[in-house]
Amino acid sequence: METTCPARPALVHAGNATAPLVIALMGPTASGKTALAIELAEALDLAVLSVDSRQLYRGMDVGTAKPTPEQRSRVRHELLDLRDPDDPINLQEFCGLALMQIAAEHRRRGIALLVGGTGLYLKALLEGMQPPAVPPQHALRAQFKALGQPLCHRLLQAADAQAATRIAPADAVRTQRALEVLYATGRPLERQQRRNPPPWRVLELGLDPPDLAERIRQRTLALYRDGLVAETEALMARHGSQCPLLGTIGYGEARDLLAGRLKEDAAMALTERRTRQYAKRQRTWFRRQHRPLWLPARDPLHQAVLAAEGGLR
Repeated sequence: METTCPARPALVHAGNATAPLVIALMGPTASGKTALAIELAEALDLAVLSVDSRQLYRGMDVGTAKPTPEQRSRVRHELLDLRDPDDPINLQEFCGLALMQIAAEHRRRGIALLVGGTGLYLKALLEGMQPPAVPPQHALRAQFKALGQPLCHRLLQAADAQAATRIAPADAVRTQRALEVLYATGRPLERQQRRNPPPWRVLELGLDPPDLAERIRQRTLALYRDGLVAETEALMARHGSQCPLLGTIGYGEARDLLAGRLKEDAAMALTERRTRQYAKRQRTWFRRQHRPLWLPARDPLHQAVLAAEGGLR
């Protein structure tokens, strides 16, 4: 999806001309967000505030393509490594932590840079969505775990079809959270989310390169080459093989490979296919839920800097 990017784009949310600015760099997995975010942060003296629902967990480095130590040494990264994988964070908790980081960047520079592909998290921050304050229901979670993810997702389809359409069948964390809120309050999550638009101007920038399928293929090869299976084995040893996050893309296939249920070639092929399917869902979300200025595949940094400078004027 390559378009010509004007030097002075309109802000998605204009707000007060003196209000601080939030730049949100979004796009499907493997689109190059991490590399561009670091270059943009270096150019504008910013921190990278990660909006990725898996990179916020410790130990999930290779499988989530988390920024490497070398990349993190170039610019400061926040909202990474917040919890262990067996201690899930919900949307309300994440938004609270993210808002503190945004406020700190606004005090420091008057501008904050959000980067990620988790559409719901981005939408919640940019539009001021306020999720219901339902604390973790440990007894319910134990029951969901015993039932298994396939049945839990079918229960969600029956009780809240809208949420089930939005949440992937293999996404145990979000499936359980939606059921948790539904059972604790008697109302679907969507009907309880209020909006309190934040006092920022927002500039949405998007990456969606035409060679995304090849990028996903190369990403998959890199995951297995760089130690996904060993990382999965270590996570299983620490948090148990039934940890819901170990059923997500890459980790689920590596877990099956370790258990002898898949050969390496089949595991890699399945990881690539699941990643393509996820990227398709992300593209649909960003097209319907956001209005990013799509950056060209050629020299996206130049256009991103021009757009950011235009937003600051």
